[in-house]
Amino acid sequence: MIANREICRVNTRKIVITGGPGTGKTSVIEALEDHGHFCFHEVSREIIRQAQKKGIDQLFLKDPLLFSEMLLEGRIKQFKDAHDMKADMVFLDRGVPDVVAYMNYFGNDYPPVFNRVCQEYLYDRVFILPPWQKIYTEDNERYETYEQAVEIHDELARSYAYHGYEAVEVPEGTIAERTSFILEHLG
Repeated sequence: MIANREICRVNTRKIVITGGPGTGKTSVIEALEDHGHFCFHEVSREIIRQAQKKGIDQLFLKDPLLFSEMLLEGRIKQFKDAHDMKADMVFLDRGVPDVVAYMNYFGNDYPPVFNRVCQEYLYDRVFILPPWQKIYTEDNERYETYEQAVEIHDELARSYAYHGYEAVEVPEGTIAERTSFILEHLG
């Protein structure tokens, strides 16, 4: 597996920032952008907003496979776009294994291609933000409880480990501290 990662690696390092809902991923991604790094934002919020405009309040609950296929497509597109960039590194708000983790968390069936693409589109580093009740809030696109966010975090950790990653856990702290931690661990 590791040998495969080296063969597939290109000049642009693809760095995933993941974690359960409400862990501060978006704030960290925005801070990384403020530091001059290119970042791809979470695709699920846009998919949810588009579905809501069509009168579908919670597409993931109405048609979880369709929602997850759309996520997979969006994350693969981000990976390919990052692959073609002329930058030292690019940060992505979530990666392909997140889709599998959420499907597993909700107990939804999905085709084998979901796991295959996790082995095809390989990231160079993964950082995971753990649940943090103090900063957790619900909003129009985040409808999980804090307890569910903890369970999703655990499923994300399992998914990335299953697909061969050693995710680095980002400790609690200010946005600046968390951003510095990530950058320091990239060398």
